[in-house]
Amino acid sequence: MKAILLIGLGRFGRHIAGKLNDLNHQIMAVDHNEERVNAALPFVTSAQIGDSTNEEFLSSLGIRNYDACIVTIGDNFQNSLETASLLKELGAKKVIARASRGVQEKFLLRNGADEVVYPEKQLAAWTAIRCTSEHILDYIELDQEYSIFELTVPAEWSGNTIIQLDIRKKYGINILGVRENGKLNMNIVPDTVLSRGKSLLVLGKPKAVQKCFHI
Repeated sequence: MKAILLIGLGRFGRHIAGKLNDLNHQIMAVDHNEERVNAALPFVTSAQIGDSTNEEFLSSLGIRNYDACIVTIGDNFQNSLETASLLKELGAKKVIARASRGVQEKFLLRNGADEVVYPEKQLAAWTAIRCTSEHILDYIELDQEYSIFELTVPAEWSGNTIIQLDIRKKYGINILGVRENGKLNMNIVPDTVLSRGKSLLVLGKPKAVQKCFHI
């Protein structure tokens, strides 16, 4: 369990609060809007109404006590930038900030943010990849080279075992798990038999995955 300071309780911030709550983390939520703060109360440990660009207010929160500070201010980039900078000056261990454009990402990284999340860019990439083939069920980009895909088992693979297909040797792709009836099995063995109706969780380079699955 970690202590998280979440600044900004718009739609994106509330979604993060809900997920952090599911993961049983302690959350201090902050927003200048009382209505937003009240809406987030069921999902957070505590909350305060305040101006995150005010150094005195931020300092009163005990910034050094949090494992991470997340800035999800989406309606005012200047406030987001100032908040990230102040958090770092006050000794924040880790600052994660939201950007909505590439230029914002660069400014945030130069002014206090340790990491930047870019929801629109990430969603656009996911949507583009997802729409390229009916085989692709999910997609996570790990870095510029490798991604994790969840794909349906091709018809011609049905009845074959993982060792028979040997896609690791042929394409450099690792099968991480097999999903059937909504349940993911990560304890797979070489003689696991694949069939229609199952999906595979695979790790590899996108071009290799495209070639292997004929995408």
